[in-house]
Amino acid sequence: MPRAIVIRAAGTNCDAEMARAFELAGAPADLVHLDALIRDPSRLGRYGLIGLPGGFSYGDDVASGRVFAMKVRERLWGPMREAVERGCMVIGACNGFQVLVQVGLLPGPKGGGGWPTDRPPAQEVALTDNAGGRFVSRWVGVTFDPASVCVWTRGLLDAVPPEAAGDVSVLPVAHGEGRFVAPPEVLDRLERTGRVAVRYAENFNGSAGAVAGICDESGRVLGLMPHPERYLEWTRHPYWTRLPRGVREGVTPGLAMFRNAVSAAALAERGSLTPA
Repeated sequence: MPRAIVIRAAGTNCDAEMARAFELAGAPADLVHLDALIRDPSRLGRYGLIGLPGGFSYGDDVASGRVFAMKVRERLWGPMREAVERGCMVIGACNGFQVLVQVGLLPGPKGGGGWPTDRPPAQEVALTDNAGGRFVSRWVGVTFDPASVCVWTRGLLDAVPPEAAGDVSVLPVAHGEGRFVAPPEVLDRLERTGRVAVRYAENFNGSAGAVAGICDESGRVLGLMPHPERYLEWTRHPYWTRLPRGVREGVTPGLAMFRNAVSAAALAERGSLTPA
């Protein structure tokens, strides 16, 4: 069974929740401080899943996720790139998404060109201030694109009756800098290649294309502003008692995402995963 590593730092506050998500999905999880990983990058080789949690890493000094991302770019780019190349599943939620785009792991290589080996790629997209200029913490409706190459979001609502899909397809958000921005040509490329995995049903923060989450070309690296690790049980749903009983007998979309990833990592560990 693959193991998961959740990389924390000063100011992250969703690390325990993300570790629990991996555990409930079937993967033993270790919480490891970023500085400890920098001291021994070889530790990444033990894991088939990597989680970058939400929160306010390093107090969001300069900008959200900036210090965390710069430390990864300067000290861990090689090991992180190698982990992705060997089939490791990676998720960054909220602050973790901000880190992934600043590191350059998202959106990822263009058209099968491969990762640069000598330096991290230039940043192509960003998460900036919400259109309303305020921090927003609430549950929002989302849609999961069935045509996306994202491994994490495959078939999340397959077992949900169509009449209940709108109620079930929600995720909690908590961010002030979550508005997705990208040059038109980059957004078009993401759309054409199926790398927009999650959208807002109501584009409350003004994101380009209502984008809530994107993945890389392989579908194994996912970044999203909502928090799937906060939606592991139906009792977390804002009006769970009104959901049909049959729906509540299944797994939540949040837990289903982590189960998808653990299953894919197990296949990769056995050497049977083919690139998307």
